[in-house]
Amino acid sequence: MSDGPAGSAATPAEPLAGGQEKDAPAPAAAPQTAPRVPAPRAAGAEAHARVPAPRDAGTGAAGSAAEAGPGAPAAAGRAAEAGRDADRGPGSRGAATPHPVARKIVKAVGLVAATAAGGMLVIRGNEALAAYDAPTAADSRATTATAVDAPDPGRVLQIVAHPDDDLYFMNPDLRYSIAAGHPVTSVYLTSGEADGINAGAAKLASTRPDKPAYAEARQNGIRAAYAKMATGDRSSAWKRTVIPTKGGGQAEVDVLVAKPEINLVWLQLREAGNVYADVPDSLHGLWDGRVPHLESVLASGSPVRHGFTYTREQVVRTIEGILERYRPTTIRAQDPTPGRFQDTKRYTDHQDHFYGARFAQAATAAYAQEVKDRPHFAVQNYIGYFNGSLPSALDPGEAKEKLDILDTYAWLDKENHCGSEAGCGDLKVADHPSGNRWTQSINYARGTSTSWLASDAEHGLWAFKVLDGQVAVWHRTGLIGSWTGPDLLPGTGMDQGISTVTLQDGRIAAFGTRTSFGDKPADYLREVVYAVQQAPGSAEFGPWQSLGTPEGADDAWTSDISAPAVSVDGTGTLAVYVRDGASTLRGRVQRPDGEWGPWDSLGGSDLHGTPATATDGAGRRMVFAATTKTVTAWAQPEPGAPLGPATPTGLPDTTLPLTAQGREGGVRLLFRKPGSGNVRSALVTADGGLRADALTDLGGLQGYGPVTASGHVLAGRSAGGQLGSDVGPGGAWQRSPLMFVGAPSSTMTGKNLVSLAVVGLDARLYVTSSTDDSNAYLAPWQPVGPRNTAPSPAHPPAP
Repeated sequence: MSDGPAGSAATPAEPLAGGQEKDAPAPAAAPQTAPRVPAPRAAGAEAHARVPAPRDAGTGAAGSAAEAGPGAPAAAGRAAEAGRDADRGPGSRGAATPHPVARKIVKAVGLVAATAAGGMLVIRGNEALAAYDAPTAADSRATTATAVDAPDPGRVLQIVAHPDDDLYFMNPDLRYSIAAGHPVTSVYLTSGEADGINAGAAKLASTRPDKPAYAEARQNGIRAAYAKMATGDRSSAWKRTVIPTKGGGQAEVDVLVAKPEINLVWLQLREAGNVYADVPDSLHGLWDGRVPHLESVLASGSPVRHGFTYTREQVVRTIEGILERYRPTTIRAQDPTPGRFQDTKRYTDHQDHFYGARFAQAATAAYAQEVKDRPHFAVQNYIGYFNGSLPSALDPGEAKEKLDILDTYAWLDKENHCGSEAGCGDLKVADHPSGNRWTQSINYARGTSTSWLASDAEHGLWAFKVLDGQVAVWHRTGLIGSWTGPDLLPGTGMDQGISTVTLQDGRIAAFGTRTSFGDKPADYLREVVYAVQQAPGSAEFGPWQSLGTPEGADDAWTSDISAPAVSVDGTGTLAVYVRDGASTLRGRVQRPDGEWGPWDSLGGSDLHGTPATATDGAGRRMVFAATTKTVTAWAQPEPGAPLGPATPTGLPDTTLPLTAQGREGGVRLLFRKPGSGNVRSALVTADGGLRADALTDLGGLQGYGPVTASGHVLAGRSAGGQLGSDVGPGGAWQRSPLMFVGAPSSTMTGKNLVSLAVVGLDARLYVTSSTDDSNAYLAPWQPVGPRNTAPSPAHPPAP
């Protein structure tokens, strides 16, 4: 495997010996011409949704106003693994118990949440946010918090294109899940047979190609890596069997004998053998209908003895059957819309990765619709090759742990611990097990919004997350009322990542993106949609309405838009922003009559991730977007005015994503320090020109991913796959065994109470709260609703 030079300007991938390809370096950050903006789509004919009234408490505001219309806020409603066929492509693009100290415990007024999807949540309170005004050094102290009630054993199922995609792009989430005892199943769509040469660059020319043997070596490497993660012994035994699939073929299922909750499923389809070139016999070609079927490539040594072929529909049905067999509560997949490089227009990720992710999308949609006797599930998507172009998200310790697992997969010592003539690992990776800096990062492609928890005027709470491809709503009436939910709003195809905003009249509007497949491959569409409460406090929501997309055809940028960021300025004007496929900012503003303006081109370049937006104390809207080197910002000169130009903030590079918190005197921007994971903050002001000051390091136990902030509470993943907490003065960041999907979210409930929530790996909501004062602590985390389980079938269906 050959790494491309990190941070260099993008150039076309160069062929290597043996048909391999070199990782494409990072893309240049040049502005691009914005794609044509399609006209807004009419609202779909979806029925209005109603959230059932609480069973033990009074309902919200009486009555149900008419749906937003004219005159009313209508707001509701990245080849370094090349060598082996370029299986690795361009490396760049774009319930805790009360605190042990005998101090005053906050009354558990709000129920709060936790179990999760791949990382620990760290929460920090008063001292950390007080440091906004008095910058201090990073806090390295850490204590451990215990759980008041063990989380549900959520079941994780991962779907990847090639053996090792999970190790590169889903770790450390994968390792954390295994360490916490969650059942984990990984599904490999292709054999990853590449050119069939299991050798590094030095022995490439002298090694005889053998695709079945190379596929076996990669399987052996995966089994060794999982055995090491689960038991500490790479040679731990596996039981290998054959099962029929729902698509009419066969799959190999491997069960780790010492830890039978760890399963590997091998579908063994042909891989593309190239990152982005036109290869009809591939998942890409099958998806597009250029080939009627895709054949298997069976690994030598596999108990599956007879080859088979699958049509597009049969691949979908096969994956659906696997889901039905394992009944996961968290599904992990690769990014179905990774985008293209700005200059070469080549995919920023391997075509097998994102077309495999599209097959997974279609299968999860069919599973959700057709299989009724199942638990709810959440989905998490992961960025692939482009991690190599982004600032490093993991601290050195975590990066080393991740690299150690890749070392096992790569079979560095070449000892025949597996007893296979094919080899015990992937020697193509052995030259550079770190890939193109991939072991230094993990980034989520979707689901990073931290504004999915909202409060209302009556101190009630509303939570909005995507389960089963629909938006689930949980609701608590008042400060001590009962919870209802999850209740699924009508409308399918919803992507992870819901953002909410409270309109000037008190109604809550939920925004997200929706994916539809259409009748033809070119009809694949990702668009921005929103739904709005019928009245403040009402359990009824209007139908999902489409704001379209700033993108043209799917083939242009692979439908690569971000999730929406939304805010209301001091005049009550609602606006929504996305990062488009050309890595620029686009936005739509709602007019006084309730109609929406066009998708405006707002400039910027080299933007990545999802934008963040908030309003300052003067009611001026600010928007922020991360680049590979800094943060770009936009600000209104006054409420109601158009956004000003894209302005460099001068801030250092940050990891993804950003969080913006409006406050008097400006907007507090929160992000993580690359190569550390510590949380940082900066105060951005717009008086006399946009500027960022008071850069402060707040610590954070070397975590990664989104950070939420409300009042004096900070929360986010920390290293170790645990949840952490600290809301007392002078206290340390603490960890609790709480793992979750996507991002945490928090909100002020009234003036003096902070509520915090996560959705666990069991797809269940967990909530907690804290008074916003100097002696406060988080109340014990509490689950909302019944356990998310469904009766297991007497005989699991064939996958």
